[in-house]
Amino acid sequence: MSSTSPNGVSGRVAGFFQDHALTPLIAVVLMLAGVFAVMVTPREEEPQIDVTMAIVSIPFPGASARDVERLVAIPAERVLSRIAGVEHVYSVSRPDSAVVTLQYEVGVPRTEAIVRLFDTLESHSEWLPRGLGVGDPLVRPMGIDDVPIWSVTLWADDVRAADELARVARSIEQELKRVSGSRDVALHGAPQRAVRVLLDAGRMRTAGITVERLAARLQSVNVSAPAGVWLRDGVSVQVQTGDFLRSAEDVAALVIGVRDGRPLYLSDVATIEAGPAPASQYVWHMPAGGGVHPAVTLAVTKKPGENAVEVARALDRRLEAMVDSLIPSDIRRTVTRNYGETAAHKASQLMQKLAFATASVILLVGLALGLREAIIVGVAVVLTLAATLFASWAWGFTLNRVSLFALIFSIGILVDDAIVVVENIHRHRALDPSAPLSKLIPIAVDEVGGPTILATLTVIAALLPMAFVSGLMGPYMSPIPINASLGMLLSLMIAFVVTPWLSLRLMKPAAATHSGRVARLLENRFGGLLARFIETPGARTARWLLAVLVFGGLAGALALVPLQAVILKMLPFDNKSEFQVVVDMPAGTPVEATNAVLVDLGMFLARQPEVAHLQGHAGTASPITFNGLVRQ
Repeated sequence: MSSTSPNGVSGRVAGFFQDHALTPLIAVVLMLAGVFAVMVTPREEEPQIDVTMAIVSIPFPGASARDVERLVAIPAERVLSRIAGVEHVYSVSRPDSAVVTLQYEVGVPRTEAIVRLFDTLESHSEWLPRGLGVGDPLVRPMGIDDVPIWSVTLWADDVRAADELARVARSIEQELKRVSGSRDVALHGAPQRAVRVLLDAGRMRTAGITVERLAARLQSVNVSAPAGVWLRDGVSVQVQTGDFLRSAEDVAALVIGVRDGRPLYLSDVATIEAGPAPASQYVWHMPAGGGVHPAVTLAVTKKPGENAVEVARALDRRLEAMVDSLIPSDIRRTVTRNYGETAAHKASQLMQKLAFATASVILLVGLALGLREAIIVGVAVVLTLAATLFASWAWGFTLNRVSLFALIFSIGILVDDAIVVVENIHRHRALDPSAPLSKLIPIAVDEVGGPTILATLTVIAALLPMAFVSGLMGPYMSPIPINASLGMLLSLMIAFVVTPWLSLRLMKPAAATHSGRVARLLENRFGGLLARFIETPGARTARWLLAVLVFGGLAGALALVPLQAVILKMLPFDNKSEFQVVVDMPAGTPVEATNAVLVDLGMFLARQPEVAHLQGHAGTASPITFNGLVRQ
């Protein structure tokens, strides 16, 4: 270490670490921490933000939509809007039930939001008219993790019934739930199962059975209720009376009366059929080129904190393992959503751009200062990125397009500290080639230490307020200011600790002048160019011409924004692999008419060369997307 101790903090730090045995250990630890962070940090499509919503369903059997609104929906809105952190309350009133949707402010934790909601429902239960038959509210919370990351659509080349596809989907549903990291599996497009009773009017007249009597009989037998406790031999046995009708055979064997001294069964006066209920929704798949095929879709969500890439790959493997066992070979399967694959693709793309930006900086330093100096700057940049990735993981961020964009965005300022330190050491070496580097390095670092610290804090002060923006955009974009600020602090630390140690070992023992090609070119050409604006007879005119060109170029650049030649956006346009078209038909339109419009629209879209396949959902919702969630 240096025998003379500089007065500045930066010089003292550089002098202490430039030849200390702890310095390479710090560098190795930072590098390993970065590798660890890349391996364990979950990769996702979008940043993890708290967008908590809750859907409260309140049953009111037998009530009209107007009564539901007056007696349930409006009082519910009034009570639930008092909850702290609730931003919006919406309600939909329909016959027999009301649905109230609560949207919390962005950033309210899911658990805290649910606890507040249940506390309010329990403490303000008097607003429900219990004497009129209103049931208990049912709460279903929703958040960012309720957006499916993976979905598969089952369909067939022939016109296969949706009921048959649904049976196959239900058989593989449990297998998909066993995949590590998966949470919920939702089935979209499956028709409801029902038992149809087709009455024969002639046989009913002969048997003397009326429709009213038959309906009452069906309702009375489809009941199960506890009947008390039976004590026997010191053992308590729960007694249950009645049972639910479970199959078409149970319905057909139902005794509805007695005729000519023998039981009269329901099958004697009606035909009993088991099958799908009358269609109330339509879900179909259309490959490129056209052709409507009934379909069902299984959508899978992941647990919070799980790696979307690994979960999606495990689901792909489990799906392929079920072919020819649970999935017949003639049933086609199309993975219609795979956020794990897109997240991995975007992460690898951004990693490549990050590597390209880093290599470009190292190349420029090599041309300007030399190969050894470029290696020092390159090591410092790599260590800074590794430490920043570890700090980002420790902060709770995931690897997504926003957090990686933050690193690319800040790569230009992350290298500044190392470049300034290395260049000043290089300059001092050129000014005094006979002095030992161990004495020059602390002096050189101390000389630029104060301005470097000030510049770092200035950049942090400019970026960090962005982390406190309210609303959805604040938490969504928070990885940019936080990661960039962490990176700046780590870059400053590495420039004062690791860079002096590397300079002492890698810089040439002696160097008379700057040896880089760019440096020699600047010395030979730039001096002559400056002379034209300072020493030549027409220097005044040249300076005015330069000023006109500078301010004219600045005005032209600013004019690009109002002329819409340049579109201002926080992030680049995202290359999504899917998009949704929502068709809003007039109230009262039959679902069959809505489906016909969707089919016509789908036939047009399927002919477009960019379309690989599409799905239609009439009378039901498709799997929700991130944009659909935040628009609620």
